[in-house]
Amino acid sequence: MEKIFDNTQVAFSLKSDTELDRAYFLFKMIDSEPLVRIGTAVTNFAIKAHLPVEGLIRATVFDHFCGGVNENDCLTVVDKMFTKGVSSVLDYSVEGKEEEEQFDAALEMTLRTVDFAKERLAIPFAVFKPTGLGRFELYEKLGEKKTLTPAEQAEWDRVVARFDKICSEAHKKDVALLIDGEESWMQDAADDLVTDMMRKYNKEKAIVFNTLQMYRWDRLDYLKKLHEIAKAEGFYIGMKLVRGAYMEKENKRAEEKGYVSPICVSKEATDVNYDSAVQYMLEHIDKMAIFAGTHNELSSYKLMEMMAQKGIAKNDPRIWFGQLYGMSDNISYNLAENGYNVAKYLPFGPVKDVMPYLIRRAEENTSVAGQTSRELSMIKAERKRRKGK
Repeated sequence: MEKIFDNTQVAFSLKSDTELDRAYFLFKMIDSEPLVRIGTAVTNFAIKAHLPVEGLIRATVFDHFCGGVNENDCLTVVDKMFTKGVSSVLDYSVEGKEEEEQFDAALEMTLRTVDFAKERLAIPFAVFKPTGLGRFELYEKLGEKKTLTPAEQAEWDRVVARFDKICSEAHKKDVALLIDGEESWMQDAADDLVTDMMRKYNKEKAIVFNTLQMYRWDRLDYLKKLHEIAKAEGFYIGMKLVRGAYMEKENKRAEEKGYVSPICVSKEATDVNYDSAVQYMLEHIDKMAIFAGTHNELSSYKLMEMMAQKGIAKNDPRIWFGQLYGMSDNISYNLAENGYNVAKYLPFGPVKDVMPYLIRRAEENTSVAGQTSRELSMIKAERKRRKGK
């Protein structure tokens, strides 16, 4: 397979020299783990103490990894990326809310993004997180098969109603909907609920997509079992495949509570698991749709190769590649340049509410071996190329 991801001219074609310098500075900072820890602590303190830190965050980390403070704010970025064939997934990235009115606000915001997606070719998907619409503990309790109190049952019914409202709107407007994966101990309840939504709204094609975090060794089996159910009941499967973002948390909890960790024993095992799931879905693409969320070049090449072997068109609507905004531009823009379907997750929300998301990204970049140094080497190569012009 031709190595297309090294083309830095395509990768950074939208970045000015100043933006490229900023990206270099940011990844240089993230590359130093102690600095990430200090920066995180200082930022958290500054926000809690209401110090005027928002402007600084906005001009640096926020603008690099986020589309804006609200959905309209994102449109400049959306339109700009789309000039290069890269689509956007508007992701309302406000985390850790626990109140009913906040869940209702997230519901309304997600419905707005479904409308946005309906109106714009550049926005092919809408997205939400299960815990954006209901309390974590509620999912956890259901996953543990515990009986809910009448008050909790009423609360859960509201969560189901929120899910249904979004899925129903997405179905009505023909907008594909990604539902993110979260921690394993709340995921069972979310999986069951998303499967119910697939039963209801994926009768003609995949509208509702669940997420499989392939650093979990049990997820390929889950996919195969779900496939049996889908075949028997006659619905399509939509899946976003990612490696996963909660590894340290997962391993720590397993150790504390004395159960076998759901996480694969090694990075290699995770890679094999991820690629096997992609392959399984491609083998059954007549009844599935895949959103391959990956920053891994090798996995991306493998998917491209499989598509070529199976004679699947590069722009087949059932196959999308996805990366996060501000990361792996060498993958996103080169894929788009070569005719594949690509979408960037574009987080948005008030600066202080999006900080937990940004901090998680910085920590994730630090913990994924080679991710930051890869970003840095690409930026360096492009700066050198521009100077040598």
